[in-house]
Order: sequence, then structure tokens, then C-alpha cells
Amino acid sequence: MTDTSPPPFLFHQGTQPLLISMPHAGTYVPPALAARFTEEARHVPDTDWHMERLYGFAKDLGASILVATHSRYVVDLNRPPDGASLYPGQSVTGLCPVDTFADTPIYANGDVPDDAEVVARRDAIWAPYHAQLRTELDRIRAQHGVAVLWDAHSIRSVLPRFFEGKLPDLNLGTANGESCDPALAQELLSIAKQASGYTAVLNGRFKGGHITRQYGQPGQGVHAIQLEMTQCSYMQEALPFDYLPKVAAGVQPHLQRMLKAALGFAAAASAASTA
Repeated sequence: MTDTSPPPFLFHQGTQPLLISMPHAGTYVPPALAARFTEEARHVPDTDWHMERLYGFAKDLGASILVATHSRYVVDLNRPPDGASLYPGQSVTGLCPVDTFADTPIYANGDVPDDAEVVARRDAIWAPYHAQLRTELDRIRAQHGVAVLWDAHSIRSVLPRFFEGKLPDLNLGTANGESCDPALAQELLSIAKQASGYTAVLNGRFKGGHITRQYGQPGQGVHAIQLEMTQCSYMQEALPFDYLPKVAAGVQPHLQRMLKAALGFAAAASAASTA
């Protein structure tokens, strides 16, 4: 039988010191695994939908782009490899999730993955994604002297399991200031707060997941920022999860300003390192 599953990721190499990671954009679930899912879970509702389209302008900025192909229900690329909680004491989903954001089961008959299955998924999908991420950051830093990692996410604006009320639209996370230069973080926050019609916060409910925390090492020239956006800023938050071009067009200029600011910061840092 021919294997029709996609590779673990899609990758575009850019020319500038910016890597955009989209670890939750994938929707693929192997058929044998989907057969174990509930009907709800087969729709993979917790996907960060349409990230490539939303950031469609990024290639023109010269950014490298790394995009997951498999659903986070298969394996979550933004979780530590040991499955440790990113927010101890708060409700979270795991490395190989067993429940949805709505706190409903993913597996119809309780047929959750055992330890061996978790390791197999991690080795087949999680490890290659992170190897590519590390390789590209190293290449960018070697070429430019500095690298900016932008971890792009989106989420439904109302999710009682994880937060009260409506989430701010633009949630910047820098691991409480540990993953990027504070000056860059403040510049990005200023741009986000000036975005008319949108709300913004820095290191609020979402401070950055494993990718931001693992790879952001400003002392070594790698600055990582996570942006968690409300999906109502660019798409339908319920089935069929359609992209809304006119709505998206409102927020895209602000995303572009933030990425240009990140590139400006990288250019200044690169010049300073070679002076």
C-alpha cells in the first residue's frame, strides 16, 4: 500500500534573519488514527487554521517559514518532549492530547495512546520538526549574527477551559521576558496596542510554549516571540472554520508592522555585532 501521509513539515528558506514557525497549522491525521477519534475530533477543531494564508506576505519580507502538516491531535509540536506541563496548576493539553479544548474526549472508546505510541509519534513527527527548526536558527545566526523566531498561533477567542471571558486579540509571549530582548518585546507590544480595533497584551495568559522557551536565547543572539491571535480576527471560529479575507485584511497590516519591526531589530543587532 502506498504511503500517502505528508512529511512532518513544509519548509521555505528565506533570506532574512527571521524564522516563522507554525507548529499547530497542520490538519493531517493518519486514517487508522482518525478511526479511533470521535466525530468531533475528526474535524480537528483546535487547529491554528489558515496560518500560511494569514502570513502570506511573509515570504516577500524574506522570512523563512516552517509549517507543521500533522494535527496537534497526533502530536503537539509546542510541548516539551517529556510532556511536562507548560503551565503547572492550570488546565493544559499534552504532548499527544486525549481531550479537546472544549474538554471532550478525542478518542471515542477510550483507546488513548500508550507510552510506546507516544514515543513513536514523537520520533516520527516532533523530532524532525524540531531538528529543522534548530538547523534553520543555527544557519540564520551563522549568516546574520542574530536570529528572530516568531512562533505563530491562533485560538478561539472564548475558551472557558483556559481563560475567563474573551481573550485579547494579540497575545505576545516572551516567557516573561526571558526569550527575547526587552526592547524588541516593548516595540512589538507598542505596535500591537496601536492597532485600532484590537486588544493586546504581553505575557498575559499565553507566555510562549515550548518552542519560545526552548529556543529563545537572547544572550546567544536568538530572540523568540510567540503571538497567539484570536481567530475571530481573521476567520470563523466555528465549523466550517472558513478564512474571512475582508476580516483578515484588517489585522494583516499590524502583523506586517510587527514582523518588519523584528527585522529592523535584527538588522541593528547584526550591525552592532559586526561593528
